[in-house]
Amino acid sequence: MQPFKKPIYVTRPLLPSMENYIDRMEDIWESQWITNNGKQHQKLEKELKDYLKVDNLSLINNGTIALQIALKALELEGEVITTPFTFAATPHAISWNGLKPVFCDIDPKTLNIDADKIEDLITEKTSAILAVHVFGTPCNVEKIKKIADKYDLKVIYDGAHAFGTEINETAIGNYGDITMYSFHATKLFNTIEGGALACSDSELKDKIELLKNFGIKNEEEVVSIGTNGKMNEFQAAMGLEVLKKVEKERRKRKKIKKAYHNELKDIDGINFIFESEFVKSSQQYLVIRINEKEFGLSRDEVYKKLKKYNIFSRKYFYPLCSNYPCYSDVKSSNKVNLLTANRVVDEVLSLPFYGALGINNAKKISKIIKSFKENISD
Repeated sequence: MQPFKKPIYVTRPLLPSMENYIDRMEDIWESQWITNNGKQHQKLEKELKDYLKVDNLSLINNGTIALQIALKALELEGEVITTPFTFAATPHAISWNGLKPVFCDIDPKTLNIDADKIEDLITEKTSAILAVHVFGTPCNVEKIKKIADKYDLKVIYDGAHAFGTEINETAIGNYGDITMYSFHATKLFNTIEGGALACSDSELKDKIELLKNFGIKNEEEVVSIGTNGKMNEFQAAMGLEVLKKVEKERRKRKKIKKAYHNELKDIDGINFIFESEFVKSSQQYLVIRINEKEFGLSRDEVYKKLKKYNIFSRKYFYPLCSNYPCYSDVKSSNKVNLLTANRVVDEVLSLPFYGALGINNAKKISKIIKSFKENISD
């Protein structure tokens, strides 16, 4: 089978028409209000609040700053239990706040933090749980709530992959104390760079608004220590236009996912990430796990072979956060404590997944992967 003529990347940003974006830019130029809660920002915040079905939403300039602000807003101290199978921003936000990340192993089915192992990690220093809806699959939110209530802990959800995810028609941003969304260019919905925090407590929303704007209350009052987490008008304008295209993009991705599943579901050694029938998927990523013994090749070998066909997949998340040198002195980073995570991180591969990829290209990628196994058999 011939390689693709042009590179096929793991994702591509969802972009609006240039004409529509320019129209919004002209509005910004005319107003000469390019940041600090302008018209585009206000409109996007309202539209996203409705779309995500949450009580309160604060737009932030990126997801990492949003996580840092969330942790700061909850006035945490000591230790925060989290997952090692996540993007670097998750534990880094904890550390940036002067807190200590405590890594908990993951559920082998969902790849989220294993709720059954959280309680054993709680100490007198524990103040919160920072869980991640990995690849948009919801955590065990009910079990985590019970644990949090029992030990009086705060719960923050990293929902970077969970834009539009729902559990039994309840939007994902309604769980925990705060949920973070990422609007990075790689996400289903993007504002180029960007993010948001959702919460049900209006007083907490007010606190977040202060924290993201240097703690400034008005022209003459600075009432707390804050940072610069404001989303500018150009980001917001992009978001307003991209939001119009999200549902169509989601439908395209759903069809592409079905094509991948149909082509690869019966291949020994290839497994898809668990999806519950009670969950509305964000359609953020298309992820497989490769069992080297059953497939005949390791995940890394498949990853390298795909490059020869001009296909650029991603070993997401590799390496584990707990294996970063900066967390080597954290006791919970020891591999004996994270057996599932350390196994999974060598099996997971994100395949190209975006609307413009098309069903035929998804089928071709699948057939190329199947050919790897067939050539071994030959």
